[in-house]
Amino acid sequence: MNQAPKVSIVVPAYNEEENIPLLVEKFAEMLNDSGFSAEVVLVDDGSTDETLARARKCQKEYPFLKVVSHPTNRGLTDALLTGFKNARGEIFVFWPADLQYMPEDIPKLIQKTDQGFDVVCGWKQGGYGTKTFVSFVYNTLSRWIFGIKVHDLNSVKAFKREIVEEIPVLRKDWHRYMVVMAKEKGFKIDEVRVKLYPRQHGKSKFGLWRIPIGFLDLLSVKFQISFMKKPMLLFGSLGIILILIGFLAGVVALYLRIFLDQGYRPLLYLVLLCMVLGVSFFGLGFLAEAIAGLKEEIHLLKGKGNGSKGSIE
Repeated sequence: MNQAPKVSIVVPAYNEEENIPLLVEKFAEMLNDSGFSAEVVLVDDGSTDETLARARKCQKEYPFLKVVSHPTNRGLTDALLTGFKNARGEIFVFWPADLQYMPEDIPKLIQKTDQGFDVVCGWKQGGYGTKTFVSFVYNTLSRWIFGIKVHDLNSVKAFKREIVEEIPVLRKDWHRYMVVMAKEKGFKIDEVRVKLYPRQHGKSKFGLWRIPIGFLDLLSVKFQISFMKKPMLLFGSLGIILILIGFLAGVVALYLRIFLDQGYRPLLYLVLLCMVLGVSFFGLGFLAEAIAGLKEEIHLLKGKGNGSKGSIE
């Protein structure tokens, strides 16, 4: 295990004590038949059950298993980042610990990366209760908003190490948009079908509160991708719309005054409001463009100074 493996399988786990021994056994069976070198980095995210103890026990039996842990629950994004930092492979695989996906599907993902794809998503085959509808809506919106063709953004996936280096995922839950940001950077993306199994042990970590949060995150990522590099597209468009509304309101006000000899003070207030806001948005757009330009220059200078594309830290 001194030589770096080809594949690092990162497994975040939170209160999955009953699943860990069988999961590691399934990984061992897959690796015996896979034909590629791999390690499994299991990240215990502050579990309150025996997850960490059982993982440590498995680590003594299986040399491919590396166990790291958080003292408290920090969430899936932080667990993945910890796994990436401890992984040595050139290809990362995200794999949950709930046994709803079987490791036997991992070679299909790796085969696609060997064909030249940078990110390979798993396309879930099988239903899983109410989450099926939520996942359908989320993925449909993502394909429409971001123009991405894969069917499932929030499933298992394999991706090359450079994806993590190029796209630092530092905000909570934004690991779900790694595929979107990779597409925006020009990386090649594909998908393979993976079977989804019913959960046998433990409890799902999905809650209804994640639905509105996920939608707001979706809009935030869209803003980051579409407008942070060219903010004038947003602020300038809003400014033009408001100025046009103010102009039209002014024309109506003049018509009422000249031809009907009627004054309507609220209409005058609307003209002033729209014009002031329109010009203000244009000013914000120019300021944001200057900030975006500075940010890009800093990014380029850091890249030259580090001699690399970036860091997950």
